[in-house]
Amino acid sequence: MAINFSRRDFLKLSALAAGSLAFVPRDERSEWIPEGENFPEDILGVARVGTKEINVVKSPEYGAEAVKQHYRDELIPLFEEIIEPEDWHNSPRWYRTFGGYVHSTHLQRVDGRRLNPILPWIPEEGWLGEITVPFTRAYRDTYTYGWVPLYRLYYQSVHWATAVEEGPDGQPWYRLEDELLKVEYHIPAQHMRIIHPDELTPISPHVPWEQKRIEVSIQDQAMIAYEHDEIVLKTKVSTGIPTAGGTANGIPTATPTGRFNISVKMPSKHMGDGKMTDDIHAYELPGVPWVSFFDENGVAFHGTYWHDNFGYKMSHGCVNMLMEEAKWLYRWVLPETEFSAWETRGYGTRVHVF
Repeated sequence: MAINFSRRDFLKLSALAAGSLAFVPRDERSEWIPEGENFPEDILGVARVGTKEINVVKSPEYGAEAVKQHYRDELIPLFEEIIEPEDWHNSPRWYRTFGGYVHSTHLQRVDGRRLNPILPWIPEEGWLGEITVPFTRAYRDTYTYGWVPLYRLYYQSVHWATAVEEGPDGQPWYRLEDELLKVEYHIPAQHMRIIHPDELTPISPHVPWEQKRIEVSIQDQAMIAYEHDEIVLKTKVSTGIPTAGGTANGIPTATPTGRFNISVKMPSKHMGDGKMTDDIHAYELPGVPWVSFFDENGVAFHGTYWHDNFGYKMSHGCVNMLMEEAKWLYRWVLPETEFSAWETRGYGTRVHVF
């Protein structure tokens, strides 16, 4: 769904993102509104840079001359979407921005203009929430050093809130728990939307187990979900980029082919190297949403907030999906899961990767 912004919206969004950096050292802040630019009254939307840096180029084509760079987590105004069907190297989608054009590959379209109501309390089993600002810095309250920075959490990532407590600014912050490292940290409560249980009700629970199946084509970078041999979802995905030797622990980065079953479902998963760090360039992805594992090496379908290049290989082995489609699949595949379940195991929906 397209997100249309006015100049006022963009200024508010930039202020909101800046507000999420209230406790971040000044050298981490970015200048998001270029000085001296002729800012149009209405823009198509806003995108966050999801990689170390991207180029603004003179024309919307691969190999065009770069005129400037934008860096991780900068917010870029988008004025026009351009589709170049002959651009075979990546997705054909480009955007016109200040000074030239940017490719969609490492951009995340963000909204985030709305702060959220704050729950007065969180049930003991925890409550799922979705980040609604472009990014927010998590902080740990330590005995020795007080409040210290940890990860940045990004738009549409999903996390388990376990309490409402006073933050370093004296305002309500949600305490979050990292399910991988079993550590706790906090974010401003207004930066996270609490997810209602109705959003995760199972889809087609009446369909028998044997009548649901998924096919993934590596060649086509496509996924198809079937009920009774009828297509209920067909979409582009991003599977693994093969690398010599695989990951640091030797796990292959190519998506495995063969026949599998969904075995574990988690609405929120910390992926990456599994380290505590405040380095925004580290390979840490807390809060990866709507995860449906189907391989013993941890390969899964999941939502993806760090790139927009579906239809091309991009991952370390998993099947990257658009957020809303990953959420739909999470609700559709078996085993069924309870809203409050941090992890659900079972012999689930069939998956064929070829």
